[in-house]
Amino acid sequence: MYEQVSHSLLNDILIGLKPEIKKHNLQHFYIRLGANFYAIYSLFHTLYGERPDYKQQLGKLVETLTRQYLNRAPHLREQDLAREKDHTWFLSQKWVGFAMYCQEFAGDLQGVQRHLHFLQDLGINLLHIMPIMDCPRGKSDGGYAVRDFRNIDPRYGTLADLDALIGNLKKRDMLLALDVVVNHTSDEHEWAVKARQGDPKYQDYYYMFDNRELPDLYEESMLEVFPETAPGNFTWNAEANKWVMTVFNQFQWDLNYRNPAVLIEMIDIILYWANHGVDILRLDAVAFLWKKIGSSCQNEREAHLILQLMKDCCQVTAPGVLFIAEAIVAPPEVIKYFGEDAINAKECEIAYNATLMALLWEGVATKKASLLNKGIRNIPNKLERATWLNYLRCHDDIGLGFDDNDIRQAGYEPWAHRQFLIDYYTGNRDDSTARGVAFGRNDKTGDARISGSLASLAGLETALNRQDEAAIDTSIRTILLLHSIILSFGGIPLLYYADPLGALNDTSYLEDELKYNDSRWVHRPRMNWEKAELRQQPGTVEYRIFNGLKKLIALRKELPALADLNNRELFELENPHLLVYSRFDPLNSQARVLVVNNFDHHTQAMPLEQLRRAGFFTHGTVQETISADSYSCSEDSLLIPPLTACWFKT
Repeated sequence: MYEQVSHSLLNDILIGLKPEIKKHNLQHFYIRLGANFYAIYSLFHTLYGERPDYKQQLGKLVETLTRQYLNRAPHLREQDLAREKDHTWFLSQKWVGFAMYCQEFAGDLQGVQRHLHFLQDLGINLLHIMPIMDCPRGKSDGGYAVRDFRNIDPRYGTLADLDALIGNLKKRDMLLALDVVVNHTSDEHEWAVKARQGDPKYQDYYYMFDNRELPDLYEESMLEVFPETAPGNFTWNAEANKWVMTVFNQFQWDLNYRNPAVLIEMIDIILYWANHGVDILRLDAVAFLWKKIGSSCQNEREAHLILQLMKDCCQVTAPGVLFIAEAIVAPPEVIKYFGEDAINAKECEIAYNATLMALLWEGVATKKASLLNKGIRNIPNKLERATWLNYLRCHDDIGLGFDDNDIRQAGYEPWAHRQFLIDYYTGNRDDSTARGVAFGRNDKTGDARISGSLASLAGLETALNRQDEAAIDTSIRTILLLHSIILSFGGIPLLYYADPLGALNDTSYLEDELKYNDSRWVHRPRMNWEKAELRQQPGTVEYRIFNGLKKLIALRKELPALADLNNRELFELENPHLLVYSRFDPLNSQARVLVVNNFDHHTQAMPLEQLRRAGFFTHGTVQETISADSYSCSEDSLLIPPLTACWFKT
């Protein structure tokens, strides 16, 4: 959009660029900058327009974008152009993700390279390596307390190792996602060190106060993220003689985005990693970016404006790069991180579908899809050029943040139902085979979240300990059922690194003084590569899970109807144990897939009348895609085996 004031200012900024910059061919950069500048100007003015250095800071931002464009390699610029032409490329059903800790998966980045064949064997083509930037040992929060945003932690390797891995991935047509922690730094970061030493420039990079007057006002409405291990949101720093905002842990200092210099620094860092060839950047803790007295300091409008600025700036310099919003908040809030008032995503193209994840575990515990059907209907529609990351387990805990009204409509009392789920997944019920661990228990409210590996939560640990073959089969069925849903629901499925082998809880963290008070380490095991070889041996648990997933992934890639194009219809049938939805190919209305999931441990009858009206089961028999079994449609209902997913094609 052309607008006189903003473009007059842009002309002044471009005229003032250094001569060594002007001599380069910046054709595509100038086109993108012109197209995006009114939005950049408007957002920057809204956030910082009252500052006396506003124009100077905006000039620094444009200079940063220009410099990083000049640093962008020719093959990445070509990739940008190709992805601009095929702008919905990431919505294809061919993408399947895999999240891992570098050290736990393979020791270091070179080890990851050596095991890429394992991922390709499974069908993975999107690799998310959890935080690998330099962090202090013992005060890293699993990599989310960054000491140096531009260096790899020596435990994982070097920048050269990362570049080699990226080159290898590109040869295999695999994408790489990395984390940028945008909300906070380690207290050992250079900025924090200078702030502690009294440098006013860097003290303004953080929220620092001489006394408790303002911190106490913030605390009135702020929530505690880790009430057990890091109560409160401020920490006294004796060296600086100031209180510092530390929402997550005492060694993680929250960045002050009221200072435009902080925003420009972080955009520069985002583009630095984009220029290393990273395809997707996961922006951590985005809900916390703006702090305001009298609010919860989460999901503030200004946080969204900051993300829009980050995205617009990335569109100018590296438009082929996608953003993931790490915002584990309620559905009406998380949908905003795609961008409001827009058809295409204007903040982050990808967001975690934490609601679906939690609802699936509720379905496993109750053996019903009642709450699932309610909760899915209340997930707002995403934008056209946006998608969900659908996952079952990740490095983090499982929260039970279901909507209370949905719980009531499903026939439960909210507080009692959450307590049931906590007890079920921590093994405190006679009818539970789950072996999880409580995390973040709040003694004031009785609330808790759940840690534990997928296999242990699904009962495999208990079944193996009892050497109960029937229970082992039930657990494997549960694992495959859950994966079949995230592979067919609509979005990018994201597998967690040890789950394809059925890894159990790892309690060795209890013997580590740096980890023992964080139960999330129970589901962050070291990959057992000797056991991984058992995936080649028929009959083993590893073989049954790995090859079951491999088959599901291969089938997904063959079905265009599973691409994420707002092409899902949910059917709420009379049987409460069934989750049923259809997927369709917008370009071929005849290519449809009906997905049926039975959460019960017994065969369930699926009534056909409603589905026949929708055009399914109109012939005498139908073949199911996963098992290749034929089902007779001559009766009024179809029998769905226990803990089974069926993909019926039309």
